[in-house]
Amino acid sequence: MKEYRIDGAEVQGIADLYEQFNRELMADEDWRLGQSLDGLNDVLYRVDGEVRAGQPATFVWTNHAHSREALGSDATQRWLQSKLSQPNSFNQQRIQADLDDLQNGAGKTYFELILEVFADHPLIDLQLR
Repeated sequence: MKEYRIDGAEVQGIADLYEQFNRELMADEDWRLGQSLDGLNDVLYRVDGEVRAGQPATFVWTNHAHSREALGSDATQRWLQSKLSQPNSFNQQRIQADLDDLQNGAGKTYFELILEVFADHPLIDLQLR
């Protein structure tokens, strides 16, 4: 079984999380995963393929409570605001709606969005510890 480890105590923001994803998922690749939920989703499809080929995969995310806080509302607002500063790259109406929802207490944090990406890959065992 392949085990990937994420140390939530080392996550102070989105960039730190992707450093860990790169360390765990991209060690044998000649390219790096950018700070992209879509990119993470694509890489997890590769892991899905490995699982289907008989190589079970587990992600153990230790100190996840620290990550939940570090990737909470403040970090998510900064991430969404950075997208708003790039009007030709992102759907501004959707991003603004997401930001409004977050500021009104109804939106999803980056941590929750990461969990949703993993939920789209039920063959991968994500263990939050």
